Amino acid sequence: MGKKGFIFLPGGFNSVIEELSKKYRIYAPVLKEKEGRFTDTDVVRYDFVNEVADIELEKKSDYSFKEILTPLSQTLFFFTENDVKEANVDEREVLVFLRSCDLNALKRLDQIYLKNGREEDYFYARIRDKVKFVLMGCAHSYEDCFCVDMGTNRADDLDFSFSVDYVDNKFRCQLKDEALSSIFENNALKEDDVTPMFVTENETRVKLPGEVPLSIFTSDMWDEYTARCIGCGRCNYVCPTCTCYTMQDVYYTDNGKVGERRRVNASCMVDGYTNVAGGGEYRKKHGDRMRFKTMHKIYDFRKRFGYNMCVGCGRCDTVCPEYISFSNIINKVTAKVEEVQNEN
Repeated sequence: MGKKGFIFLPGGFNSVIEELSKKYRIYAPVLKEKEGRFTDTDVVRYDFVNEVADIELEKKSDYSFKEILTPLSQTLFFFTENDVKEANVDEREVLVFLRSCDLNALKRLDQIYLKNGREEDYFYARIRDKVKFVLMGCAHSYEDCFCVDMGTNRADDLDFSFSVDYVDNKFRCQLKDEALSSIFENNALKEDDVTPMFVTENETRVKLPGEVPLSIFTSDMWDEYTARCIGCGRCNYVCPTCTCYTMQDVYYTDNGKVGERRRVNASCMVDGYTNVAGGGEYRKKHGDRMRFKTMHKIYDFRKRFGYNMCVGCGRCDTVCPEYISFSNIINKVTAKVEEVQNEN
């Protein structure tokens, strides 16, 4: 049995978007023609939308929504010799369209920034508090997705304002946010019970390891990625749950005593990430970096918080220029764990 929902003709749902855009900055996946990795390829990434025609409803986004909450480069505050001024933040509310895997990724981001220690991350929280979400249903699995095995194919118990599915030239929406009732009622074709569409099986399958023995961390299985990985960091930047950043103090050329502090996204796969004073670097080999990332996504995070960090969106598999498959890595780790357990 579905929950309270509404059925819209395209024009009616477009009116909903137009009404919502008066209050919210609306972000959604948008098809960018001829803006992909090569001159003749397209890309789907997040951007502002003002009408339903702007939203890419069929294709999976190549990039996640996380730049809305954690910008690639974010000015935190400005400083002089004597004063510090916090950077302004756009006070308008935000509405973000995303799929189940990304809504599950939001849970991971909140865990890291809001529930990981005694204090919330202030600069994350001040943006997060202004954002609401729209769940985009998945009528089918996409290439490289393995969300079912990661348990992120559904989002029933997660927080979203309403869902949207495009079926037979009609939009089907389940409404959770009662504050939006009047907008929906005024533009709907009819009211009906609606259940968001969720994927129930993927072509790509993974088997997750349970306890991981220490020998896996020093296994020669990681040598393959020392040879194959080029350390470009693409996997980190498309991943919805990678949260690493670095700090930069930028001084102005006309006055070296005045500047700003920026939080800039970082990648555990690129050179320099583990550099320390004196020129040391803890993980020089690409295989060591792959081991670190993999264990964090499917083991270390789970040991601490009780669930896996990876949500199985498959974007890292899709974007890798060396065709390294993270789903294959997970299966290789599990096979190696079982091999060690059988030997013992």
